[in-house]
Amino acid sequence: MKRILFVVVLLLAAASAGWYFSDRQHRRDVAVRQSTAAANAAAQALFSYDYRSFDASVANGKGFATGGFADEYAQTTAALKRNAVAEQAIVRASVSATGVVTAGPSQVELLLYVDQYRRNANITGEKVDQNRVVLTMVPVAGTWKVSHAIAV
Repeated sequence: MKRILFVVVLLLAAASAGWYFSDRQHRRDVAVRQSTAAANAAAQALFSYDYRSFDASVANGKGFATGGFADEYAQTTAALKRNAVAEQAIVRASVSATGVVTAGPSQVELLLYVDQYRRNANITGEKVDQNRVVLTMVPVAGTWKVSHAIAV
């Protein structure tokens, strides 16, 4: 009788562990899908601006940022505004590729290849800067936002 009880307890423990890991994997997969979609839109908004509507460009980008990164973004763009307007700068960002660095249900780090097409009064035509950036994405009130960004 003790053996049967032991086997039943062991089977229940194995089933519980299997369910736990399966659920965690499912939540991770959902997090990766949702954060990747949000990261592509965020990168385009955060790394693009137009001197003619600079404040609107920045306000759009702020909607994708959270925490300390939102403060950092506000400081960086405030410092950039004078030069952007003086040079009549237009920068349009486009994500060409995305990969997962690390992922969990509540935080995902993504490597994005971001092309920035830029023009300004000091250059002829359009120039392209090819950048790589790691964005740390976290869920905030049902949406995924950037909590950290670093160029690599």
